[in-house]
Amino acid sequence: MAMNVGSASDEDSGGVMVDINTTPLIDVMLVLLIMFIITIPIQTHAVKMNMPVPNHNAPPPKPPDIIRIDLDFDGTVGWNGEVIPAGDRAALEQHLAAVAAMPDQPEVHLRPNKLVPYKYVAMIMAIAQRLGVVKIGIVGNEQFL
Repeated sequence: MAMNVGSASDEDSGGVMVDINTTPLIDVMLVLLIMFIITIPIQTHAVKMNMPVPNHNAPPPKPPDIIRIDLDFDGTVGWNGEVIPAGDRAALEQHLAAVAAMPDQPEVHLRPNKLVPYKYVAMIMAIAQRLGVVKIGIVGNEQFL
């Protein structure tokens, strides 16, 4: 890349020739390119995951106790197969209070019928929460899909 200003007669007469010297510019650009390549961290294509820590303790000797509460469409409550009438809220509270008083609470599985009004499900869950039952879950949600 050279640039000549003037005519050929100016070169013969000893005029000033204007040329851009690109060699230092290329040297500086190469040095900068090498510095950027060195300073850019190498990207690793790894997925960082928190893996579970192996537990060398023995598994629990017995599976946890499960209490099954079946809730029928008319509000009838079944406690492990024993029928509690729909209006007998005191008996249900007595059963849940006994569960809450245990030092190692069993799991309470609430299985509502597909046609049961939500107020019955909410009532049982509110009673369990008020009494301190902490291991409660709704089972059989696949019927509502």
